[in-house]
Amino acid sequence: MPRQDASKPEFWEKRFRENFTPWDAGGIPPALERFLETEPGRLRVLIPGCGSGYEVRAFARAGHDVLAIDFAPAAVERAKKALGPLAERVRLADFFESDLGAPFDLVYERAFLCSLPRPLRPRYVERTRKLLTPRGRLAGFFFFEEGERGPPFGLKPGELEALLGGHFEQTSDAAVHDSIPVFSGKERWQIWAVS
Repeated sequence: MPRQDASKPEFWEKRFRENFTPWDAGGIPPALERFLETEPGRLRVLIPGCGSGYEVRAFARAGHDVLAIDFAPAAVERAKKALGPLAERVRLADFFESDLGAPFDLVYERAFLCSLPRPLRPRYVERTRKLLTPRGRLAGFFFFEEGERGPPFGLKPGELEALLGGHFEQTSDAAVHDSIPVFSGKERWQIWAVS
């Protein structure tokens, strides 16, 4: 049986259709709620790989203009159903290929980078940088683990700094103590500003 490719929509479509989504937290992480309480102004926000889209509601309630995307139709269907009147904020799109109407002030990271096979990580950084305004930020949850298997594909020590260092400067870093089991003890909340 050929190995399945996590870089393809079919890989994720199958998981959503079969309700095999151990990365789905079922709600909004407290670290994001704290961030939104202290974030002044209205931001244009992109949520790539949005899955069930819980965070869309949180960003919208906080007054931000949010677009959530996923390239798995089943994920988009699930998010639209869950979001009701906010369903128009979710779109079927490919992070790397689709015209997303950049620029954005913030790209929110939640289990998207760790869903990507390692060879795609440099493209992720390049694309994120291009989607952001000159003062934009990448903020969210980053998964650190030594192992090679995945998804989720963990970041090794120093890997994130090496990936982002030429384009971004880290402005916030905190341990996450309330992760769901698949990420438990291996997540950090970080904010990276375009440098």
